[in-house]
Amino acid sequence: MSIERIEIGPRMSQAVIHNHTIYLAGQVASDDAGPGVYDQTCSALAAIDRLLAAGGSDKSRLLSVTIWLTDMDTFGEMNRAWDGWVVAGATPARATVLSARLAAPQYRVEIGVVAAQS
Repeated sequence: MSIERIEIGPRMSQAVIHNHTIYLAGQVASDDAGPGVYDQTCSALAAIDRLLAAGGSDKSRLLSVTIWLTDMDTFGEMNRAWDGWVVAGATPARATVLSARLAAPQYRVEIGVVAAQS
């Protein structure tokens, strides 16, 4: 089986495809998203949409999602963005985890995705 990598970097690829399954690196907000968890979640979800499209898939094909939050008091903010984005009837298995820290102090949410190719 071949392995395809998307946006290969020195430390990691943003997406890896194997056996018609797409594995995304954890996605965080773009630099211009601002400090709020709602806006950061929307920004991370937009990055997920872009990477899934590059891999030949979309959010209706999500299998599993893990969401890391630095503060569980922002769970509702994150869910407000999530609920407006996720496809009704095609919701993935999902876990939301409290994380003490993410890769940089400005990040308050990170989202990891596994999806099937279309």
